This record gives sequence, C-alpha cells and structure tokens, in this order.
Amino acid sequence: MLTKTSSQSLTEQLASRFATRIRDRLLAPGARLPSVRQCAQAQGVSPSTVVAAYDQLLAQGLVEARKNRGFFVREMAQVREPRSSDAINSVATELPGPRAPMNATALIRGMFQRPSDKPQPGMGAFPPEWLETTFMPAAVRKVTGTRALQEFSLQYGEPAGDLGLRRALSHKLAGLNVPAAPEQIITTVGATHALDIVSRTLLRAGDPVMVEEPGWAIEFARLDAMGMRILPVPRRADGPDLAVMARYCEVHSPKLFVSVSVFHNPTGYCLTPGSAHRVLQLANAHDFHIVEDDTYSHIAPDHATRLSSLDGLQRTVYVNGFAKILAPNWRIGFLAAPPALAERLLDTKLLATLTTPALLEKALAWCIEQGQLRRHAERIRTRLDLARARSVKLALAAGCTFAAEPAGLFGWVDTGVDTDALALRMLDAGYLLAPGSLFHAGRKPGTLMRINFASTQDAAFWKKYAEMVRRP
Repeated sequence: MLTKTSSQSLTEQLASRFATRIRDRLLAPGARLPSVRQCAQAQGVSPSTVVAAYDQLLAQGLVEARKNRGFFVREMAQVREPRSSDAINSVATELPGPRAPMNATALIRGMFQRPSDKPQPGMGAFPPEWLETTFMPAAVRKVTGTRALQEFSLQYGEPAGDLGLRRALSHKLAGLNVPAAPEQIITTVGATHALDIVSRTLLRAGDPVMVEEPGWAIEFARLDAMGMRILPVPRRADGPDLAVMARYCEVHSPKLFVSVSVFHNPTGYCLTPGSAHRVLQLANAHDFHIVEDDTYSHIAPDHATRLSSLDGLQRTVYVNGFAKILAPNWRIGFLAAPPALAERLLDTKLLATLTTPALLEKALAWCIEQGQLRRHAERIRTRLDLARARSVKLALAAGCTFAAEPAGLFGWVDTGVDTDALALRMLDAGYLLAPGSLFHAGRKPGTLMRINFASTQDAAFWKKYAEMVRRP
C-alpha cells in the first residue's frame, strides 16, 4: 500500500510505481492499466489521486488514453495486428496481417528482476534450490584440474562443439530413438540459440512460419523480431490442428514448422503417433522443415512420441538444452540436424559466436557419462510429481479449472477472470503471473494463465490469488 511521506505525494508514488514497471517492461506495450476505480480500491487511495498519477504517466509519454476504453502502455513503434486462426475458415488467401507487440521480455526480465522473494508462479524454470547438486562442482573441478585446461583455454574450441560432449549426446539421443552421429550435432549457447541458428539458416525476412498456439512467448517474439510471418496453428491434446496446417500449406507454402512435441508449453500436451505421422506427411508433401524443441525431455518418458524419432532426422531438426534441468547459467544447448543441413547450420553458428566454451561442455559430458544427469533428472521428476499433485489441489480449491490435463512442469489454468488485469493486481502483491495472452501471437486476452507446478505449492499464493480474483 502507498504511504504519504513528506518527500513524495501519493500521486507521485503511484506514478513512479507504474513508470518503473513500464520501463522495466514488466508492463508491456499494449497492456491496459487498471481502471481508475479498480486502482483506487487496490492502492487504498482516492480516484482523484489515480487520475493525477495517470496524467503524469501521460505527460511522460509512457501511456496513452483511449476514449471509453481506459489507459494503455504506449507502443513505442508501429506494429501490426495478427490474424486469428482458431478455425480453418479463418485462414485467408493472403498472408496474416501485421501483429501486435510481443511482451515475452516481460517474463524474461521478471526472471532477473523478481518482484519479491516469494515463489513466482509465472516463472518458466525450476526453483534454484531444486537444481542444487554436488556433482556439478565436482565436474568443473575435474575438468579444470587437468593439464589440458590451459591448452583448450588458450585457443578456440571445435566449431561444432566439444567432441566428447557430442559423442555423449549422440548416445543419449539413441536412447530416444533419434539417430544422430556426433557430426550431426552442434552445441549452442542454450536451446534458444539453437532455435535461432535454425531460423537464420532456413528462413529469410517475410517467410511464413507455422508455430503452435498457444505457444512459447519467446518464440513468437523472436520470429517477429526477425521479420517472419507467423502462421499460428492451434495446439490440441493430440497435436497441432492438421486441417489448419494443411490449409496453410496450400495457401502460403510455409518454410518451417516450430513444434514442442512433449510436454508442450504451456498446455502440457504430448503428441500422439497418429498426429505425428500426418505432420510428417504434410512436411514431405509441401517441402517444409520441422524444428522440434524437446526442452522438457529430461522430465518426460523416453517412449514419448517425437517427430525426430519417427522421421529419422530427415526433415526434422532436433533442439534441446540443459538450462531447465541442470544449470541455467551454463547456457549449454544443442541441435541435431540432417547431414545435408549440418554444415549450413554450423556456418550460421560460426558467424554468430565462432565457437562455444569448451570448459563447461567438457564438464557436462562428464555429468552425462557418469550417469549423474540421469539420476538428477529422476529425482527432479519425483519431486515434480509431488509438487504437481499439491498445486493442482490448491488451484482447484481456489476455484480454478484446468483447460488441459495437468502434466509436466506447467499447468494451463482457467481462472474465470481477465488474467491481464489479474496479473497487474498480483504484481502489487509480489507475484509475477504468466497470463494466457502471452502465449498467443496476437496477445489474445482471456481467462487462462500458465502456472509453474514447482512454484505454486505455497498456500499463501493461492490465498492472495483468491482475494484478488474477488476484487471488482
């Protein structure tokens, strides 16, 4: 709550609070501020104080007033409004029109600028205490304790990445029935870098790209920043909407399809074999590539259906990383590609980063070879199963329903209220939410939100959530 002081009025404090969030992009362009009445009630001030604070934000150029609609965070550049594709009839003969601004950076910045020390339900990772191990420091000590340390520190590493790690990854992928020789594997600075390498190699500005919706907010934002035409494909329980994909193929000739087959973010859905076969048939018939992001493979069953396994890395490029399960700051990811694409992808990596640091790659190879990573992942899965059960129970007790069967790290929750507005109120209470609009190419508002099961076991959060939902 705001408190009047001799140095700063309530109006100035309120304006400063919103200004800081806007500049830190915790409130993204296009986000609507609470109504004057709602804000006054939430902050315990008079409506005139809120009006005066909003006037200050207007004067600073941070917000704009829209007649009969309210106050919105100002868009700093002209952007385009997306087309919806929630039914096949919405796929028109021309390419989808311009899109709205992406605010995936709000979630990313929230990872580094946590609003409080409370568990954060909107985060996309496991809590740090879940990832603490003794074997990771041991792996680094083992690598740095060798005489070879100075040798590989004073020269550039192998362009494709440490050979020992690529061999370990090749063996690991064989366990998932994904055939990839070490020569087909390229290490990267995290999985997002791998996705970027694939996009920059296979696409040019203006190319149409099919992306699952709802989907990973950062992928929408990344492709948009590269000037790609995003074709949103509705994601269902069994896989992507194949009818919409087929129509896109006929009309737009897309160059790429980006998919999360296993524990899809944010729904938790897993691809079925039948759907996977039809997606591959479309790719062969219409000559497009598929990049399969398997970020959540470490907490998924090995037998889960993967496009790269069924396809044998012919039209698919497999992407994965270790930030989620092991060490976010090690920034190690990789891609496995068809032999014909591997050299082109490596050229793109060389232009961006030359090589990747060998020291931590060697340490990771040791963790994999010694079975430490496998045992660590098993412990995380067991802990996550218990956390998911507790989180689901608390969410249901708070009046939520699940739009998808709870699975994996994330829950796709229906709150029954506007989650963009709810996110603003919860931010005041120190909680960062991930409203459903983040996971649509055109920031489609609604009542859904993504929760992290590992971070929503706290009854205090759900008590505050229920209180905020009841507010007018």
